[in-house]
Amino acid sequence: MALAHRLQLRQGQSLVMTPQLQQAIKLLQLSNVELQEYVETEIERNPLLARAEGEGPALDNEAPEKTSERREEMRLDESDGADKASRELDAGSDDVYESDSPSERADAGEPSGPSAQLDWSKAGSGKQVSEDFDLEAITAEEKSLRDHLEDQLQIAGLIEADRLIGLRLIEETDEAGFMRGDVHEIATALGVEFEDVEAVLQTCQGFEPTGVMARNLQECLALQLKERDRFDPAMQKLMENLEVAARRDFRRLSELCGVDQEDIIDMLSELRALTPRPGAAFAGESAPAITPDVFVRELPNGTFSVELNADTLPRVLLDRSYYAEVSGLSRTEEEKTFLSECQASANWLIKSLDQRARTILKVSSEIVRQQDGFFVSGVRALRPLNLKTVADAVEMHESTVSRVTSNKYVSTPRGVFELKYFFSASIPATQGGESHSAEAVRHRIKDMIDQENREAVLSDDQIVERLRAFGIDIARRTVAKYRESLRIPSSVERRRIFAVGG
Repeated sequence: MALAHRLQLRQGQSLVMTPQLQQAIKLLQLSNVELQEYVETEIERNPLLARAEGEGPALDNEAPEKTSERREEMRLDESDGADKASRELDAGSDDVYESDSPSERADAGEPSGPSAQLDWSKAGSGKQVSEDFDLEAITAEEKSLRDHLEDQLQIAGLIEADRLIGLRLIEETDEAGFMRGDVHEIATALGVEFEDVEAVLQTCQGFEPTGVMARNLQECLALQLKERDRFDPAMQKLMENLEVAARRDFRRLSELCGVDQEDIIDMLSELRALTPRPGAAFAGESAPAITPDVFVRELPNGTFSVELNADTLPRVLLDRSYYAEVSGLSRTEEEKTFLSECQASANWLIKSLDQRARTILKVSSEIVRQQDGFFVSGVRALRPLNLKTVADAVEMHESTVSRVTSNKYVSTPRGVFELKYFFSASIPATQGGESHSAEAVRHRIKDMIDQENREAVLSDDQIVERLRAFGIDIARRTVAKYRESLRIPSSVERRRIFAVGG
């Protein structure tokens, strides 16, 4: 068969995502912290963007009468605009609804310029301080475990070389108080003998709190037992078989330790009195506080209002006066093109932020409507809910709802929850009734086990029978899976715990 060149014309459809649409999709899935960082980067990159000052919507620099008219128009067209924005985002459109109102967020108000001064009395401490002297903040500052260990190292009487080894060992110690580094690797890195590192480590393991800088749980507990003079051969054997102790297999422990079961129970009681995380009492890196994106409040008439947290919404505007100033000075085509791109980018970012805020509010409102029973009666009233149900209700794609609910938190009268918490699998009901939420069933299982006593420890089969009495059709293996996800031991292990008195 001869080979030949020929032209063919084919027609097809494809979705091309413009950079602007990619930006809008990216903004949807960012958390409030990530969004603030992103906007700060855009403000630094784009000279036409500026932070909005004051309260209320951050509109472009326009005359006061135009601003008033635009705000009135926005209030009238708010619901239609939100619906249009959501549909266009799902459809992959390059346009967004016509509104010049961006998302709202109170300005952080960070000091800058001459007023932002540093208290040089704290220079070199590695900590940022304000210009106001706060004695209460200084005296209330908690000491970290690392500082506590370094203070003891200074008075341990070690030579300089050993003190440097001790500092390296302290650096390898985590917040729980365990030395996680490998002694051989540390010796190689420092160019010293393995025995020298071991000797310094033994000295450091004598620091307070007792058990600190142990390499594992067994060594940590052994250090505490030695201080109490309770590390006899039987206890040493018990420490070597902690996995058997975790199973509450008293008969096997008696054989291994050479003592009767009554002594085993006493020894386990001693172990429970020890501290498995000796460094937990000291200040560590505090977990970042969760700032909700949405507030849900109960109204006097029994309904619930849903509103965005304005403090987490960046407030930016297009500086039209600066644009007019620099555009008049532009001479080359390159300068004019750059300004035009900056203006388009700023306008799109402002509209994207507003679209993001409206989309989050719309999805959150639907979730609250679907799960209103939770806000009235608690976890047991959670309904089965999936992304498709919400997506169909708000006329969006499932992927959009998924992005909206990722890393977003809602503050409710019952606490702060991630929006994804309200999505739960469905457990069928007996006799064809209304299905149950998996999270609600998991909560029932926990309540049943919390209320049991020594004489009435429930097996998984008994839990299945009780759940079916409530109209929940569930298999025993599902109960076991939910129990394990709650980190609840089996009925056999719980009986052993009651026997020990735990």
